[in-house]
Amino acid sequence: MTSRSIIAVLRGITPDEAVAVAEVLLEAGIDRIEVPLNSPRPLDSISAMAQAMGDHVLVGAGTVTATDEVREVADAGGRLVLSPHLDPAIVAETKRLGLQSWPGVFTPTEAFRALACGADGLKLFPADHLGPSALAALRVVLPKRTRIFAFGGAGASNFAAWLAAGADGFGVGGALFSPGLPAAEVAERARHVVAAYDAAMAEVARYQGP
Repeated sequence: MTSRSIIAVLRGITPDEAVAVAEVLLEAGIDRIEVPLNSPRPLDSISAMAQAMGDHVLVGAGTVTATDEVREVADAGGRLVLSPHLDPAIVAETKRLGLQSWPGVFTPTEAFRALACGADGLKLFPADHLGPSALAALRVVLPKRTRIFAFGGAGASNFAAWLAAGADGFGVGGALFSPGLPAAEVAERARHVVAAYDAAMAEVARYQGP
């Protein structure tokens, strides 16, 4: 199955919903999942998905704001740590434990500092307050292999603009999931998001040429 560069942000998910939602996301082509730590019993949801999905899905936590939370995520089986901000101590602890580190950045200073700290990728947040043009400008000065995912305001309607500006992927939340949404509805939303992503990738490829 083709993997898309989309991280599903399941804010508010419960452990009882977790596995069913992870299964339909994977079936649709989304194999990266973030459970924000301000969700109900987030570590239980991470553990349930990690055990049920194994290596088929990269599961982790978002809204990570302290180093002890990084350790809790690792103990639950999570392999991905995302924060709304850059904290070098969180990045260091994440890498010490062998997990992927994606700190939130908003400025060039934060972006370069995150890379110097060892971040695996950058979470551009809140992306809608910057826009694709800001990302395009940032791309000019960042190392070429830097991975940047746009979070907040990036979605089916503007994937192409963000991709053309240099985004490597996206964090998608409310367009995929809201608390209490049946798995069947999540599946339908996921198929729509994936179709829009695939179309945007094809559009950008045509524009850029061989």
